[in-house]
Amino acid sequence: MTTSSPTTQALDGAAIDGGLYTDVTDFAHHTHWLNGAMSAYSAYGTGIFALLLLAAWWRARRQGSTAMAVVLATPFAVVLAYLVNSGIKTVFQEPRPCRALPHDFLIEACPAPDDYAFPSNHTTVAFAFAVALILVSRWLGSVALLAAVVMAGSRVYVGAHYPHDVAVGALVGSVVALAAILVARRFAPPLVDRLRDGALRPVLTA
Repeated sequence: MTTSSPTTQALDGAAIDGGLYTDVTDFAHHTHWLNGAMSAYSAYGTGIFALLLLAAWWRARRQGSTAMAVVLATPFAVVLAYLVNSGIKTVFQEPRPCRALPHDFLIEACPAPDDYAFPSNHTTVAFAFAVALILVSRWLGSVALLAAVVMAGSRVYVGAHYPHDVAVGALVGSVVALAAILVARRFAPPLVDRLRDGALRPVLTA
């Protein structure tokens, strides 16, 4: 049983798309050969985005200060998206689907009652990375976007989230990251120029 403030009614996720969630988890129940891979990716797939960001940094060393500014701003944009998403969670306090639909197939263990479902933090972080990387490299960004879509799907597949949790998480991550990166592109390049002329030149310039 989840707790909520006297003036706040917890969001009923099962009433929104619980049927679609059940369809996905039923699919997971009948694809045991895929369970291990999806569970591992759902839990550890964010590491892929760190590797893509590392590749973007390596490329940006040979590019202008704007590209490097976006790369350096990406971790901050991701953290900001995560914080905004976490704030939304505390407002809506949607119970995890494993509590509302306890008989559905579940791969990931059911979290604590105060670990709310809406929106998905994993998906928010993945799409924040993807949007930022698209603004550095279309190729790296496309790979990141595909990885983000798979991350979103995996969170429903393992039973951690409803489809609307990941859809809104993708929106939050994309919007917050885009806003943060556009600000960085506008104001951060002069700072990168100064850093490139200082002790950090070997790190910021090829």
